[in-house]
Amino acid sequence: MNWTLEVVVVPVSDVDRAKAFYADQVGFTVDHDTAIGGLGRVVQLTPPGSGCSIVFGTGVIPEMTPGSLKGLQLVVPDIERARAELVGRGVPVSEIQVLGSNANPTPHPLDNVGFVFFSDPDGNSWAVQQISSRA
Repeated sequence: MNWTLEVVVVPVSDVDRAKAFYADQVGFTVDHDTAIGGLGRVVQLTPPGSGCSIVFGTGVIPEMTPGSLKGLQLVVPDIERARAELVGRGVPVSEIQVLGSNANPTPHPLDNVGFVFFSDPDGNSWAVQQISSRA
């Protein structure tokens, strides 16, 4: 049996601001922005190529402190290009950091060990890791 992670709830204080950040700046696709019969609102976005989405909203989303989600991680095949895209869209993102050593032979020296970091306007934090190929 497969167990797939498909949605992560991201706690935000302002739904419209978060939607603009994730869609317009980070580049996630807006899957839906739905009013739930007077109970609240749900916005779901998916990173390009991902099988897992993020969701936030009001009224029907579990209560969590905005900015309390730390360590979400995205994986890209080219960290330099990903960082350039984020910078070009106005996302405050760290310089590329090498964490550890690339002990296994890989096509690129940043594979597995190259990271950048950013946070959304509420302080939820993200890591982006380069993995250009998998064993």
